[in-house]
Amino acid sequence: MERLVFRSSSTQAKVIGTMVSISGALVVLFYKGPTIFSFASSVSVKWPLGSSQSNWLIGGLLLFAENFLFSIGYIVQAQVMKIYPAEFNVVFLCNLFGTIVSVPVCLIAEPNLSSWILRPRIAVAAVIYSEFISSIISVVMTWCLHLKGPVYVAIFKPLAIAIAAIMSALFLGDALHLGSVIGAVVISLGFYAVIWGKAIEDVILVNDDQSPLLQSCKVENM
Repeated sequence: MERLVFRSSSTQAKVIGTMVSISGALVVLFYKGPTIFSFASSVSVKWPLGSSQSNWLIGGLLLFAENFLFSIGYIVQAQVMKIYPAEFNVVFLCNLFGTIVSVPVCLIAEPNLSSWILRPRIAVAAVIYSEFISSIISVVMTWCLHLKGPVYVAIFKPLAIAIAAIMSALFLGDALHLGSVIGAVVISLGFYAVIWGKAIEDVILVNDDQSPLLQSCKVENM
């Protein structure tokens, strides 16, 4: 689905930019460094589950599997959009079958039905808001997959890590560390390199598509 001509500057920019973006995301995750600034916040975040060192390996493997399957899903969805270019219908069907698959898994993980009752009003509002925003995001991502392909969509993932680090410092009162700033800069450079490579590639594709038309026009004029 992607043109890989390693002598081409566009391919080199996409490959190097992807590696740089992933490296920047790893810097954000694994290197903190000194605190640059911290906003005092009145928001008190209480996590329902405590972190356990023994679960890090399982959690890391599950996150790896999730992102691996998401990458495959982007590729499959991009192929589906070529055959059936209807973003809203595709998103609806994906959410429908995702719900069907999730229900038995959720009931096995938590068989107590009373645990699924949303009693506080803020919980109901949070679920509705979350699903509304996620539906809009899914439609936009599917539309981007249709237009630009899976690489263009996937390259935003590392950038989201840097944005999350900055937003948590602004709204949740978390300290902004030097590692987050360095990682954000590195991610931005890699992101720009990939987008630049994709833009150059699109220009080349447009010129290749137009060149036969120009040649045919010249032949007709002669």
